[in-house]
Amino acid sequence: MNEDSFFSINRLVEFGMSIAVAQQMVKTMNNAITNMHIPGTMNPMQSQPQQFYYVIIEGNQAGPFSEQELARLISQKKVVKETYIWKPGMSKWEIAEKLPEVLKIVALSPPPFDNK
Repeated sequence: MNEDSFFSINRLVEFGMSIAVAQQMVKTMNNAITNMHIPGTMNPMQSQPQQFYYVIIEGNQAGPFSEQELARLISQKKVVKETYIWKPGMSKWEIAEKLPEVLKIVALSPPPFDNK
């Protein structure tokens, strides 16, 4: 065997390893992009499951309500900071002002329109 054939086989092995490393990098990047959430955007890269809430209104349990429905109840003042709310995954009912996800809904809801 001459020296050139050894180097050509060595180069083929290096090339094959480079391809394997590149494929692994592409797989890792695709996974990272799929799981990425860009703050401030209304469309995360991966859709998040819809969250549902139960509330106590006038002493009665009501729901489930989507985030949009909960925002409507907040704007109608049927849900206030003292309202008890529960969602799947919580161990007990909590008042609205102690739940960051509910405070986020309040912050994103428009204030009541006052034409005065």
